[in-house]
Amino acid sequence: MQHDPTFPSRDADPPRPAGVSLDRLARNASALGQEIVDVDGFLEDMTQQTEQLLRQLKTVREGTGQVLQMNAAMVTTIRDSCAQLEETQASFEKALGMADVAGRQSREVLTWVLTLATRTLDVESVLEDVQQSNDQIADIAAQVNMLAINAKIEAARAGTAGQGFSVVADAINQLSQQTGATADTISDNIQRLVDWITTLQQETGQVSATSRELSHTGDKVAEMNGAVKEAMDRSVTRMKLVRDDAVEADAALRDYTPRIESMFNSVQDSADGVEDVHHRLQVLRNLSEALVQDSIAVGGDTEDGPFIADVQARARRIGAAFEEAVDEGRISFDDLFDTDYRPVPNSSPEQVTTRFTRLTDLLLPEILEEALALDDKVAFCAAVDRNGYLPTHNRKFSHPQSDDPVWNMAHCRNRRIFDDRVGLKAGRNKDPFLMQVYRRDMGGGDYVLMKDLSAPVFVKNRHWGGLRLAYRF
Repeated sequence: MQHDPTFPSRDADPPRPAGVSLDRLARNASALGQEIVDVDGFLEDMTQQTEQLLRQLKTVREGTGQVLQMNAAMVTTIRDSCAQLEETQASFEKALGMADVAGRQSREVLTWVLTLATRTLDVESVLEDVQQSNDQIADIAAQVNMLAINAKIEAARAGTAGQGFSVVADAINQLSQQTGATADTISDNIQRLVDWITTLQQETGQVSATSRELSHTGDKVAEMNGAVKEAMDRSVTRMKLVRDDAVEADAALRDYTPRIESMFNSVQDSADGVEDVHHRLQVLRNLSEALVQDSIAVGGDTEDGPFIADVQARARRIGAAFEEAVDEGRISFDDLFDTDYRPVPNSSPEQVTTRFTRLTDLLLPEILEEALALDDKVAFCAAVDRNGYLPTHNRKFSHPQSDDPVWNMAHCRNRRIFDDRVGLKAGRNKDPFLMQVYRRDMGGGDYVLMKDLSAPVFVKNRHWGGLRLAYRF
């Protein structure tokens, strides 16, 4: 049987000394911590992205419901509009038919008026002939009258023999006078008739012009109505297409809604799973940090050894400096543990002060600045109290605030409370040292793995906080 290379064989080299094994354990524990933090950061990013996706899906789900209601109302409106448009189309076609009838009647009226004008001209011509005949009758009556007068004169001259002829002459004279009067009456009537016909011709001309204009307008209206009908027909056709599309979209949306709900539930389950893994990984990270500390505590050695020794020594120096300040009466013991954080006016991000801030500004800068010279990998060294309050920072992070909050965030980090997981654990740790690995946000989505090494600060056996030393891998 072949030997499994993952397990030592009986013929393998003798075991290495315990110190070597502890060193390897410490290094492996440190490497494990790095990997866990890296994976934890990835899960944290995934959690944030999943939460963002859930918010978006929730918005989509809520929006889909609203859109579904709006679309249903829109479908109803489109259907009603389509029905009304079809009714309007039918009414317009009916009105168009009536307009055609009116147009034909208008043309018939125009024809009748033109015929009437022609006929009045004929009547006028006839009346002129009648007038001429009447004038002739009047002339004849006048001549007869003259003859009757002459006959009467001659009858008078004849004496008794002419009396009978005189009677006839009187009758003829009377008839001629009556004929002349009648001719005059007929002439007056003919003149009135001519005047009426003249007026009728004038009015007929006006009516004829109006009828022509009306007929011309009717032709234009008919042409426009034809164009409107074509446009309305196209509108009805398109409205029907819109109605059909809206009905189809409504059906698709109703089918899409449960899919959104299913997707939301699936992402929610995934998010819950990622969150659970994230929590368990945090527990594993805490165990890996404890494993690093325990392996070093029992004799394991890593590249962090010099940093651990240095941060512990500096934490003791800070504790001794605080005790000396209390003993000399420079600050009371209670004031040294003050947690009444008073905001600095108009600071952004917010800075706060306590009754011991002025003392730390006097005592800590020298101790903190020395730590920056330990190694090029060191990023900062600062002391925090039990709540993560950092009163005094390295000088490069302690500039006066400007009007730019973004610049202040990077360059004005003193007098700030860092109550994140790393900051709080560093401030509340009472073990000889605490090694934490975290991701430092460099902006633009880039992160750098950092080590946060801290040692507790005690003042007269009371835990004040911790000294943090952060450095790159």
